[in-house]
Amino acid sequence: MSPPLSVYQFQAMGSPCEILFEGISKAEVDRLGALAEAEARRIEHKFSRYRHDNIIFEINHSHGKPLALDEESSRLFDFADQLYRLSEGRFDITSGVLRRVWNFDGSDRIASPEAVTALLPLIGWEKVQWQPPVLNLPEGMEVDLGGIGKEYAVDAVFGVLATLTPVPLLVNFGGDLRCRGPRSGGEAWHIGIENPDAEGDALQMLSLKDGGVATSGDARRFLLKDGVRYGHILNPKTGWPVSGAPRSVTVAAGTCTEAGMLSTLAMLAGPDAESFLEAQQVRHQVLR
Repeated sequence: MSPPLSVYQFQAMGSPCEILFEGISKAEVDRLGALAEAEARRIEHKFSRYRHDNIIFEINHSHGKPLALDEESSRLFDFADQLYRLSEGRFDITSGVLRRVWNFDGSDRIASPEAVTALLPLIGWEKVQWQPPVLNLPEGMEVDLGGIGKEYAVDAVFGVLATLTPVPLLVNFGGDLRCRGPRSGGEAWHIGIENPDAEGDALQMLSLKDGGVATSGDARRFLLKDGVRYGHILNPKTGWPVSGAPRSVTVAAGTCTEAGMLSTLAMLAGPDAESFLEAQQVRHQVLR
């Protein structure tokens, strides 16, 4: 039987965050946890769209002038470009402007077609000039890395910790996670797949010794009008919620970033989510 786990907890990126360690002292947990928290906050500070003192703010207020990005930012924009191409334009980091008319707060306030249509000219990664490391964003457009930032942070924090301690560990940011094992005695980590209709209630358990897990879904961000549920995953081509999207998609892969990429692309595939994931040959759970 594996020894008890020690936990370091904090709040970041709008999510409860926890680091689980096996077989180390409280002092070491506190030391390593503080380093993990610092890395998470560094990434949040650098890439959050809510700040006025970071690279995202600088890009979004560049007024059509080219900007040379640092190496880390360039890697993330390269990844966003890859996702745009893989999804045939359905994953688009310029679509964040749609938040001006959509607020998925559980109410029945559906955006008007006129308001959505008015924003469509400001959306389209193909309009952005990206010649790494130089980005040229047209005037009036915005970028938002929220669709990939948390999974990137999980892997970055995991990478920091993995170089500092050999013990089994798990990094969990609001259900998106990365783990290393196996635990003592060969035991796997046991991860609950949450019921989208009951927060904190696990429908199934997923066993994983090494790798990442990510979940995309509408459990907490949706609208409900006339019996129709509108999830927060938007089609950037239309400005409207993806039709036929699952309630949630959970994917296990080699890293949290890879799992997040696949779960998001599956949600964007709508009714074809299952066939998309089966073609990727990854462990997954789709709930409708």
